[in-house]
Amino acid sequence: MLKGAIHTHSTYSDGDLTLGELREAFVAEGCRFAMMTDHAEYFDAARLRDYVSECESLSDDRFLFVAGLEYECEHRMHLLGYGVTSLAGTTDPQRVIEHIKGEGGVSVIAHPMNSMFDWIETFDALPDGIETWNTKYDGQYAPRPGTFRLLARLQERAPRMRAFYGMDLHWKDQPRAIFNLVRRDEPARDALLEAFRGGDYTGLKDGAELPSDGALPADVLARYGEVNDRYMRKQRLFRSVKKFSGAVGRGLPEPVKARIRRIFS
Repeated sequence: MLKGAIHTHSTYSDGDLTLGELREAFVAEGCRFAMMTDHAEYFDAARLRDYVSECESLSDDRFLFVAGLEYECEHRMHLLGYGVTSLAGTTDPQRVIEHIKGEGGVSVIAHPMNSMFDWIETFDALPDGIETWNTKYDGQYAPRPGTFRLLARLQERAPRMRAFYGMDLHWKDQPRAIFNLVRRDEPARDALLEAFRGGDYTGLKDGAELPSDGALPADVLARYGEVNDRYMRKQRLFRSVKKFSGAVGRGLPEPVKARIRRIFS
């Protein structure tokens, strides 16, 4: 079994950490791989070559970077192309899905907003999976049950669709709260992509394993829903406080601001 992180960003797009710093951080967490998904709009052909080259140069038998992209589509939908490093030339999500699959990658709708669920169900071209828990958007404590229910409905048409558990790592101080365990012995790009496409993995959160098919018991989903609701209410309150105190809070010392952020995390 290989432990790794998926949905990660570096300074090649809007991440705080260089690829070298990411490697150091993930190796310290016991990871053997990271699936990179820097934002496609930051790249041209030359920068893509540098990105792929650096991912390769920092990879060895101990740790592997798999270069990939995150594509921004219509209506702010984001699509992850694990293993794909070519620009799509379109913002139509179904055409982006087809592009990722045509390039041999793994296509995943990232952190879908609740308002997108009905639209996604109209797609003829379905991705390899849905990001059912994104610890940046959903919070590190619990996912939204509705995303798992969306996946279950889509699986009626496409039974091989998978649940993905993404870190969406951007910031130095962002909790690295969720990982993946892949049923492979050694990290290799094609083997990892095959594992994620075929469901040979589980999400890993606080020692608990989350299934690749997303089939969680009803009581677990209900408990997640309660925890996520509390977290989201807390976040809404934090945003309101932040907006209200914006003008008066500019002079607060950074340690005080950091303490406030920790209260609402």
